[in-house]
Amino acid sequence: MGWPALMTRSGQRGEASEEAMVATAGKKPDGENEREAALLQRIVQRDRNAIADLYRIYHARLFKFIFRLTHSYTAADELVNDIMLLVWQNASAFRGDSKVSTWIFGIAYRQAMRHVTRRRPALSQHARAEEPAYDDSIDIETEDWVWRGLHALPYAQQLTMVLVFYVGLSYSETAEVTRCPVNTVKTRMFHARRKLREHLAGSATADSPHDGRQHG
Repeated sequence: MGWPALMTRSGQRGEASEEAMVATAGKKPDGENEREAALLQRIVQRDRNAIADLYRIYHARLFKFIFRLTHSYTAADELVNDIMLLVWQNASAFRGDSKVSTWIFGIAYRQAMRHVTRRRPALSQHARAEEPAYDDSIDIETEDWVWRGLHALPYAQQLTMVLVFYVGLSYSETAEVTRCPVNTVKTRMFHARRKLREHLAGSATADSPHDGRQHG
């Protein structure tokens, strides 16, 4: 899911359709979750083919998530491997109370927070040089605006946006991953969307021609 799906170039979007998108963003077919749970059961039995399959399923999503939080290719690459090692070591701890994706991203979140706490990387525009292009269909200029707006958000709001719109978790799943109330997630999303709308609207205004008028 790309950022233009969240809001248009002018920053306008109907509230009802936006809420509908959020409500369905994290939903996965039951069969898919069951297949992943079956892979975890095989991992408990130390089936290396199962961890290889799960790695293929989650590598891109985990890399994207970690990169958005650390702004570093190197950190993302290393942490994805660390996360999957923890999945291998702790598969027996999965009880099926949540989706497999929620459990794995909970591990990813805690690993990313440990890294960020140690490194405290500056959320600066210089980090953009490492940004990977995940979706060739996304308008590059629009993605550039949203990337800058994302960096301007407080870290908790930035994290929430990444989990909901980049990773595709629901509000309740995001709350479980970040270990905070669902209402807190909703509040962070409300303020983050408002700030991004303002950022995109301001960017569009600054970039628009002067109504074809000539001066002089």
